[in-house]
Amino acid sequence: MKLFRLAVLPLALMTTAAYASEYDAAMRAYLDSSIRTWANDPVLVAAINAANTERAGIDQARIDNMDTAWRAEVGQADSPTITPILTSAAADFLRTQIDSSGGKITEVFITDNVGLNVAVSAPTSDMWQGDEDKFSKVFSAGPDAVLLGEIELDESTQTYQGQISISITDPATSQVIGTMTIGLNAEALM
Repeated sequence: MKLFRLAVLPLALMTTAAYASEYDAAMRAYLDSSIRTWANDPVLVAAINAANTERAGIDQARIDNMDTAWRAEVGQADSPTITPILTSAAADFLRTQIDSSGGKITEVFITDNVGLNVAVSAPTSDMWQGDEDKFSKVFSAGPDAVLLGEIELDESTQTYQGQISISITDPATSQVIGTMTIGLNAEALM
């Protein structure tokens, strides 16, 4: 039995690796053909620039307080931290992109230059993405940065999903001003 397991393991790993590679290619193709066409839309750039101005000089204690407030509000009717970020013109724009994706996009959110949410298509579990690779690795890498996430089973929808995180650049300055993370339905992409 042990020999059988050892023989099957490489096959299972090759299948997983092949699928991941195929999915990565599909994610990149979708990024280039669809997401990049709207990722630097003026409504998103304006929202990020406004947040960067409003939050200039913010310290870690304030970031932590905002993140704690957000987490406490998730799922609550009264959500003064979440509501403005969920109901802005930029958030409406993100939801329009989801609606236009034919089921490929499951969620989208953008962050400012410290990793705080600026606009979300739906509430995220936390407000501060700055301590996660989807922000830290992407923002610091500069313009055109891309991070492809692992494919994972979303328990709530019972679908396989992955994330793409990209840097958002202000076309007027060519400077990275924030990031965008896009959740993709792996089954819809394949």
